[in-house]
Amino acid sequence: MSTDASTSVTRADVCAAAIADAFRDDGEIFASPMGMLPMLGVRLAKLTSNPDLVISDGESLFLAGVPPLFAKADVVEGWIPFRRVFDVVAYGKRHVMMGATQVDRHGNQNISAIGDWSRPKRQLLGSRGAPGNTVNNRTSYWVPKHSTRVFVEAVDIVSGVGPKRAREAGPAAARYNDIHRIVTNLAVLDVKGAGDTVRLLSVHPGVSVDEVRAATGFELEVPADVPTTREPTAEEQVVIREVLDPKGLRFKEVPRPDAQQGGAS
Repeated sequence: MSTDASTSVTRADVCAAAIADAFRDDGEIFASPMGMLPMLGVRLAKLTSNPDLVISDGESLFLAGVPPLFAKADVVEGWIPFRRVFDVVAYGKRHVMMGATQVDRHGNQNISAIGDWSRPKRQLLGSRGAPGNTVNNRTSYWVPKHSTRVFVEAVDIVSGVGPKRAREAGPAAARYNDIHRIVTNLAVLDVKGAGDTVRLLSVHPGVSVDEVRAATGFELEVPADVPTTREPTAEEQVVIREVLDPKGLRFKEVPRPDAQQGGAS
């Protein structure tokens, strides 16, 4: 990566492009990003690789335009209050990108609590929409800090359902289950390894396969040849920096190089 601060591609930029790529081939589908980097990546995809994406303000409006992060909607296309989101979850074409406090080797996700169900050590969000999302819609995950605390052998509580568990639950759970991508600050993964396990797809520039293995708390499927996650194009860099995130809000989740301890930008 370039070291010129005015032109360098940062890790946050790479993550945004990787998230955009997760939505590249979706066509006309409702994109539901949860969190800042997912929102940035989805809007980047809308302006570049997949203009057919349907996006919202995350609250109650479908957007015709693509405003910067957290800016007021400029062009409104429709109305989607919270109660109508559940209709789309159950019956519509949707790709949601959620966060994950834990992800296990079979792609199950936990956002509910840490520890034993009867006496958890820490209460989190609760399952919220994760079960419905993962059995009804294409689902991806964004993990801003790839570590052994997040990537665990078995999640404490299953909130989002991975493909193996969905199949074991029967056709109603498995029919639309589609854990598409897991994007982290180190790598891109999916759940198409042997036995429906997490598989490494690419490592971000400056990150080694060994670093990803060390930050993963289970045996990760690693192909013989692991590519490097692509950097955003010049056009995408302009869109990220000048259109969608001129204030640099993305660096709150994935810090700039001078704020990181070691590693590449």
